[in-house]
Amino acid sequence: MAVALDNNGRHQVVIIGGGFGGLYTAKHLAKANVNVTLIDKRNFHLFQPLLYQVATGTLSPADISSPLRAVFSKSKNTQVLLGEVNDIDPKAQQVIMGDKVIPYDTLIVATGANHSYFGKDNWKDLAPGLKTVEDAIEMRRRIFSAFEAAEKETDLEKRRALLTFVIVGGGPTGVELAGAIAELAYKTLKEDFRNIDTSEAKILLLQGADRVLPHISPDLSEVAAQSLQKLGVIIQTNTRVTNIENNIVTFKQGDEVTAIASRTILWAAGVQGSPMAKVLAERTGVECDRSGRVIVEPDLTIKGYKNIFVVGDLGNFSHQDGKPLPGVAPVAKQQGEYVAKLIQKRLQGQTLPAFHYNHVGSLAMIGQNLAIVDLGFLKLTGFLAWVFWLIVHIYFLIEFDTKLLVVFQWAWNYITRNRRSRLITGREAYVEAKTVNNITQIAN
Repeated sequence: MAVALDNNGRHQVVIIGGGFGGLYTAKHLAKANVNVTLIDKRNFHLFQPLLYQVATGTLSPADISSPLRAVFSKSKNTQVLLGEVNDIDPKAQQVIMGDKVIPYDTLIVATGANHSYFGKDNWKDLAPGLKTVEDAIEMRRRIFSAFEAAEKETDLEKRRALLTFVIVGGGPTGVELAGAIAELAYKTLKEDFRNIDTSEAKILLLQGADRVLPHISPDLSEVAAQSLQKLGVIIQTNTRVTNIENNIVTFKQGDEVTAIASRTILWAAGVQGSPMAKVLAERTGVECDRSGRVIVEPDLTIKGYKNIFVVGDLGNFSHQDGKPLPGVAPVAKQQGEYVAKLIQKRLQGQTLPAFHYNHVGSLAMIGQNLAIVDLGFLKLTGFLAWVFWLIVHIYFLIEFDTKLLVVFQWAWNYITRNRRSRLITGREAYVEAKTVNNITQIAN
């Protein structure tokens, strides 16, 4: 059964995914002589770079989410459909969404990426990642439940495990999570409990590479590491996690194997393409890389199909320096804008040069008044970098009222050093920790 589209003879653009790539494609087609159908299984756009602040109680989910219908309410050529795409038929130029078939002239796939557990998918429930609102709420539940359980725990070994937080992955998400949890334990929560000293918490950051934030310059990476260490974070580089089981993380550094008990293990390492990559591969024969991302052409189309584009984290674009572009918001945003312009040029019988990513810099928040900014021509650290980080993230938030809410929340948190969104929701709080024997503990 096909969805009736009032196309008025206009070119039909279907976009799968309302993340940065899909959102910016649709926004830049808002005044074009085309019909746009945006499909997403969520009815909102999520500002993923701030998910860690939801996970650590600084912001609520609504602060970083924008309803898609509200975003496009004034874009009369755009309709939003809530649902999940199950399949595509590139020959018939149709998208299948449940029992509905949606025709397209141009298709943009922007369904993003998921966490990769490197073949250890059973670790997913033991060490949640941070890609969705539900992930952030689950992380928040685990983090604050750990402190609550420790307050009641009289067994010192079990309490130690409850107050040990392990973050796997030293990229931006891992660094920001580690810094935020350290500030919680050593500052925000310090006066809130009576039976425990939250400053005795141990925050351990495990990184496979030889330094944290390997995508930025070595000098700023060192500044980030030193800043985290000053906050109390223990950093272990050149470290590979070999097992997660029974609330024990086992990791290897060289020939040395260490195990540590932790009731809160958080995953911030590795990504893999969403399931739509497999659908595209099966239906079009396009190749995917080892991480399950679709290998795209220089104009972001897929080989053999000039009317199918892949943008954002789902795509592997390696045409600039031979390396895939990073899975960050500016890449998806620029690709969405490029595809929108290319579609309009094609309708005029013209084209555009190959896509070229203009690197706008790298940023990471480490803690209050602590951040790093690498713009290439300019490097900032400390308070100035922190202010710059705030301005950039406020700029990228979609709706004006959302920006005001976040600015107010950040200002209030800065003044009071409090976090109002410290809610434990979802499943029941932690059950009592199991006794763990014969494990090697990291020294303070």
